[in-house]
Amino acid sequence: MTVLDSRPELPREGDGRRHDGQSDVLITDSGVSMSDVADLGAGRGPAWLDEWLASGAADVVAWRRHLHAHPELSRQEHDTTELVAGVLRSVGLHPKVLPGGTGLICDIGTGERCVALRADIDALPLQENTGLPFTSTNDGACHACGHDAHTAVLLGAAMALASAPELPGRVRLIFQPAEESMPGGALDVIAAGGLDGVDRIFGLHCDPRLEVGRVGTRVGAITSAADMLELKLTSPGGHTSRPHLTADLVHALGTVITGLPALLSRRVDPRSGTVLTWGAVHAGQAANAVPQDGLLRGTLRTGDHHVWNELEPLVKDLVQSLLWPTGVGFELEHRRGVPPVVNEAESTAVLRAGIEAALGEDALAGTEQSSGGEDFGWYLEHISGSFARLGVWSGEGPQPDIHQPTFHIDERALLTGVRVLTHTALAALA
Repeated sequence: MTVLDSRPELPREGDGRRHDGQSDVLITDSGVSMSDVADLGAGRGPAWLDEWLASGAADVVAWRRHLHAHPELSRQEHDTTELVAGVLRSVGLHPKVLPGGTGLICDIGTGERCVALRADIDALPLQENTGLPFTSTNDGACHACGHDAHTAVLLGAAMALASAPELPGRVRLIFQPAEESMPGGALDVIAAGGLDGVDRIFGLHCDPRLEVGRVGTRVGAITSAADMLELKLTSPGGHTSRPHLTADLVHALGTVITGLPALLSRRVDPRSGTVLTWGAVHAGQAANAVPQDGLLRGTLRTGDHHVWNELEPLVKDLVQSLLWPTGVGFELEHRRGVPPVVNEAESTAVLRAGIEAALGEDALAGTEQSSGGEDFGWYLEHISGSFARLGVWSGEGPQPDIHQPTFHIDERALLTGVRVLTHTALAALA
C-alpha cells in the first residue's frame, strides 16, 4: 500500500499547477484528485503548527482518502497500521505495534509528564453507498463511523508535534484497533502498557450533527455502556390446537419482548438513561406448530456506571420471573460490552482550553449524552481524560448519521481536528 506525498512540487498529470503555485489536487497511487481544503484555524499558531499545516494539510487529506478507500475490519487493520507506522518513522519516530499485530503506540518528546491522544483505526462491516471517488474498494467494509478521519487527524497532529522545536513533555499517540468489536481494542492497548506513565488521555469522534469548525464537549457521561443480550428458549413443541399440552414458546418470547423493557423501567433509575432494544427474534416456520426453540437478541445500554454494574444479575432475575409461569426453558447470555465514557471535569477544562486556542471561543459547543457505546471508556477506568465530538457537517444539505452507508464528512474538519489535538496536548502539558 502506498500513499504518495501530495505536496505541490510533485509532478501531476497534465502538470496540474495553478498559477499561484499551490496544489489543487491530491496525488495517490489511484490517481484521486481533490480541491484544496481550507484551514479554518490558520494563523492561530504556534508558528510551527501553522507552518506544518501550510505544507502538510494536503497530506492529511491524502491519508484520510486512502484509508477511506481501503477500510479494514476490527483486528484486520494490518495495512492501516503499516501506513501509520511508515509515516511516523519518516520523521524519526519509533512506533511500537501492539502484540496482536494491528494498532500501535508511539511517544513524541521527552520528560516525565505524558499526555495521550487516541484514534481508532478500524472500519465497519457495511457496504458503502456514498458515490465518492475514493469510495471503499473492499466489499462489505467501509469507514461509516469516521475512523479514517480520526486516524488522519491524529497522524497530522503527530507530524505537527514532531516538527515543534521543543515540547514541554511527552505526547503518546495511540492508534487503537478494534473499537467496533466488543469489548474493544482499548483493552489491548491497556494490556500492552499503553497507559503506563500517562497523566491524561484525550480523543475526538466525528459528529455529523455539529457544523465543521465546532467541537462539542461535556463533563460527565458522554456515551453509554453497551451490553449484548442473547436469549435462547426451548419447548417440547406441539400442535397449536393444543397449547395447554406443551409450553408455548412464541407466547413466551412475546412476554419477554414486551415485559423485560417494562420491568427494567420500574427497577432502574429512569435518570440513568437505561434502554433495552430488541434487534432480532427467530422462532418457528409453520403457522400450526408450536416451535421447539427460539432466539432473541438485543442491546442493553445505560449512561450510569453504577447501574451498569448491577444490570447483569437484575436482567437474569427478571427473565426468570417472566418465563417461570410459561414452562419454557431458557439460556441467557449477557455479554458485557464497554463502560460509559465519563469525562472528568479538569480534563474537560483542558480540552476546552485546547479547542479555544485552536479555533477560538466560538468553536466551543455543548453536546448531549449518547446511548451509543465507545470503548474509550476503558481508558477512563484507569486515568483521567475527556472525549469530544468533532463537527463534520458542512452546514448545508442532509446530515447522514454515523453507521450509515451514506455517511461522509466535510474534510475541513480534518485540519480543525489536527489543531484541536495539538493544542490540547500542549494545554495538558503546560
